[in-house]
Amino acid sequence: MKTPASRVARVGHLYPSGGLCDDEIQLMAPTGVQFLTTRLPFRATGVADDLALADDLELHAGLLADAAVDLIAFNCTAASMLLGPEPLRRRIAAETSLPVVTTIEAVVEALRHLRAERILLLDPYPPEVEEREIDHLERLGFTVLDARGPSCLTPVEQGLIPPEYWLTAALEFDRREADAILLSCAGTRVAEAHHWIEAATGLPLITSNQALLWDVLRTLRIDDPIPRFGRLLMADRSGTEETA
Repeated sequence: MKTPASRVARVGHLYPSGGLCDDEIQLMAPTGVQFLTTRLPFRATGVADDLALADDLELHAGLLADAAVDLIAFNCTAASMLLGPEPLRRRIAAETSLPVVTTIEAVVEALRHLRAERILLLDPYPPEVEEREIDHLERLGFTVLDARGPSCLTPVEQGLIPPEYWLTAALEFDRREADAILLSCAGTRVAEAHHWIEAATGLPLITSNQALLWDVLRTLRIDDPIPRFGRLLMADRSGTEETA
């Protein structure tokens, strides 16, 4: 039975402590879907920092479960990629007995949902993290045509990048062979520019927070189309993209 749009859903949101953009996902969420955030220790953006993000995962997930949430969302793209989404889901589910979604899985499923195989990648990662993500995507069958973005050393730096930067960076790509633009990182602020980036580039823009919200909503079977934040959130979550 599908969840009515009027039903209040509570989502437990695990988010890096130094991140500034946990409000982005709530901004895009439909009325009645509440994100409750618990922060995981994260002060720098290298591979070692991502791998340490889940050291006390069960404790933090358990605190969210205390709020009677319907689902736990682990929201860090790089960490969920490097740690592996399956082990993360198993650990959280064992602690909370709740369904779990992770950002890297949401991003991959969103790309597949929009049939996007050839990707232009925007990110604020240091090179060691960007290289690992490109490798991860290509092992899953995607082609990363180009990648660009500032190399930020802290999550605070990532969150301070203005949304208009991402519009300018997207327009610098050669977009002729691309199916989509992926802006990877839950610590980036872009929601207010999302529509403008898609309109200016002619390509769907998938972002980490947008993809995670999409995956949360389809897991909870909340089907409301959401305007203003990209083609993905206007798509039919049952499996095919709506056409205009």
